[in-house]
Amino acid sequence: MDALQQHLFDSYRAARHGEPAPPAPGTHDLAVLRELRDRRRFERVMAGRPATGRLRAALARAAARLGRR
Repeated sequence: MDALQQHLFDSYRAARHGEPAPPAPGTHDLAVLRELRDRRRFERVMAGRPATGRLRAALARAAARLGRR
């Protein structure tokens, strides 16, 4: 059973019991990713390391490598 089928089953069950329907699959994915990013930044700051610039620096290196080819 995939996530959509499980959601439909849970929605049906909730409707039969008079309960609110559960959120659709993937509804809170972006919020979870933001929380993960914030947690990693916090841990880096607490460890005394810089908290920003890693992704941007990695993308700049990748773009430079692609430009050299």
